[in-house]
Amino acid sequence: MPIEKIIVLEDDLIVRRNLEQLLRQQRYDVAATDTIAGARELMAKDSFDLLFLDLRLPDGEGTDLLRELQAQAEKPLVVMITGFGSVESAVECMRNGAFDYMLKPFSSDQLQVTLKKAENFDQLVKVNAYFSNAEEDETGYELQGNSPAMENLRQLIRKVARTQATVLIAGESGTGKELVARALYRQSPRHNKPFIKVNCAAIPENLIESEFFGHEKGSFTGAFTKREGRFELAHSGTILLDEVSEISPQVQAKLLRVLQERELERVGGNRTIKVDVRVLATTNRHLEESVQRKEFRQDLFFRLNVVPIQVPPLREHKEDVPFLARQFMPRFARKHGVRVRGFSDDCLAALQAHRWPGNVRELQNVIERAVILCGDAGQLEPEHLGFSPQTVPGPLGAPEIPMLLPAASALAAHADTGPISLFELEKRHILSVMEKTPSRTAAAKVLGISIRTLRNKLRDYGVQNKDDEEAGDTTEPEPG
Repeated sequence: MPIEKIIVLEDDLIVRRNLEQLLRQQRYDVAATDTIAGARELMAKDSFDLLFLDLRLPDGEGTDLLRELQAQAEKPLVVMITGFGSVESAVECMRNGAFDYMLKPFSSDQLQVTLKKAENFDQLVKVNAYFSNAEEDETGYELQGNSPAMENLRQLIRKVARTQATVLIAGESGTGKELVARALYRQSPRHNKPFIKVNCAAIPENLIESEFFGHEKGSFTGAFTKREGRFELAHSGTILLDEVSEISPQVQAKLLRVLQERELERVGGNRTIKVDVRVLATTNRHLEESVQRKEFRQDLFFRLNVVPIQVPPLREHKEDVPFLARQFMPRFARKHGVRVRGFSDDCLAALQAHRWPGNVRELQNVIERAVILCGDAGQLEPEHLGFSPQTVPGPLGAPEIPMLLPAASALAAHADTGPISLFELEKRHILSVMEKTPSRTAAAKVLGISIRTLRNKLRDYGVQNKDDEEAGDTTEPEPG
């Protein structure tokens, strides 16, 4: 994080002038004064990043001003300077909030080391404040799955992570694009530097430029202090532009400059700030189509698409569904204080048959809901999943037909007896669901059919209860 504005509070004219000159040679904005009153006046007019503070001054002790600054929310880092140093005074200054302590005379090399330490510390404080205010993310989750599709994805991540290349991660919502970005970061040479995420879709258009690039004090209504943008916070680290396709054309042009020149200007500022960041971007759109519709800049697309990574939807690696479900289940059981032993065969079959339009995020939500509904019943069953009835297209022009999910238990029942008819397979599955549900209404809901359809099928199987026998043959025709 660059230190920009510095106050030199020193009563010795020669020392003050020499320090001013050294700082200005390094392109810092420097204000100098020889009294505490003068320093207070400067800080009332502007914000400063660093204060070189002499220990003894004509109108008071430097430690008095140091203690005064610690009570302020926005304050500069303070480096105490003195020609009468002692261990006791150094300890007192550090206890009162000084960042560093320098003995006069000091060399330009000593000054350079102090400035570098101040920049690193300033960035650390601001990145920590960003993470303290950040929303809960998916840091506790990792890419999981044993399918060939996921193994190929992990191999690609390993190859790309160790480079400095810009990466565009594409995929449907809920596939785990942010997890891919975090895996790239953790396996990169920048893994011990900041990882800053920007949700481009969640930031109002009139604020996104300020979020990206920061703003100067007074640059717009409400800008009461200087604020560093996300790119500055990510300096020397990695920035994730989540849903990058959502940014406006105006911000796209400025983002292109950052990617090309690695420099930016804050809103309302004229100072060019150099940044060293690795850029990762995600999108759930086909950006090539957005380029053709003139919604996304072609030159920006080329800059982002240096290394494209496509995250497969869950329906393309459904063999991972049981594994993922077993990973999620104990996590949510602990979260909600529920004792769950595992999944029934029918439940796993239902999970395997689902199409998962919401991908892994939908699977997480389904398993969490199932754990909650299961309570302490011990085993997750199909009725705990809460699936809405799934359908498959009927013949051309015909209505859709409810899709019955084949139960693993029904399939296993005839494993040793050879093939059976579809009628017999359906019968076994329906009767299996009936045994595991408290009522016909609940069974019909799990099967994804109406209670009327279930009643008629049971009569076809020769299954009747006392209510049916007393009512006589009341078979209702299926709606045509």
